[in-house]
Amino acid sequence: MSTSSQKPTFIFVPGAWHKPTCWSKVTALLTNHGYNSLTPTLPSTLGDAYTTFKDDLDVVRDAITSETTKGRDVVVVVWSYGSLPGASAIRGLTKRRSHLEAETGEAEIEKEEGQGHVIGLCLIATGFCTTGTDFLTSGGGSPPPFWKVSSTGFAEFTLDSEGIRELFYHDLPVEEGQECVGDVTKQSVKALSEGGEDVYAGWRDVECWFLGTKEDKGLPFEVQGMLVRMAREQGGDVVMREVQSGHAPMLSKPKETVDFLLEAAKAFVG
Repeated sequence: MSTSSQKPTFIFVPGAWHKPTCWSKVTALLTNHGYNSLTPTLPSTLGDAYTTFKDDLDVVRDAITSETTKGRDVVVVVWSYGSLPGASAIRGLTKRRSHLEAETGEAEIEKEEGQGHVIGLCLIATGFCTTGTDFLTSGGGSPPPFWKVSSTGFAEFTLDSEGIRELFYHDLPVEEGQECVGDVTKQSVKALSEGGEDVYAGWRDVECWFLGTKEDKGLPFEVQGMLVRMAREQGGDVVMREVQSGHAPMLSKPKETVDFLLEAAKAFVG
């Protein structure tokens, strides 16, 4: 049975084009603090152009329920595109009543005695999804300048390897940044441009902590602040912290990222 003395499990959701190994520095540090972590792989990053958003969502939800069904509480950590499958996957798994239940008066999912719950959502360099709206539509309907939809069914960068390094990893040592570029995967466009019917604004159902990245070249810090304000206006319970980093602070500032996660986890448990 879940108890307040038991530390929650962290579930880490990567972004588009990224393997779960992008979290390795952070999970190693969390292990030293006595926390368990799970790092599911998003199917849309495995080289299959037919992979859908629902495939990504299901993998994240399976990771969450593998813990909650054992009575363990969970903190879900999402980065970049990962906020969509991550927030959507927590539907009905929080202690709070779903915001849709509150609005419609209809019960969605019965909560079983002895189950754990998602007790918090940590968002890093990302936005807040809208129920019923896919990733591409939520961003305005067209890809940003640094990627395009390819006839192969993948989201392809319009940048060369140096441009990708500068976009995501400019605050890492050059050699390490180049290694990270080498780890970039193929990304299914279907997962980014379809599946809106499965997107759920789960961030409205749970306490959220947001880590803003002040040197971000992919999602400018000023835009992140605007997105946080919009989420709060829509009823989101959002605490914001910031870090002097580029788009991937778990790689360039792992200690600061872990400090943020530890502070958030203590707040969620408390």
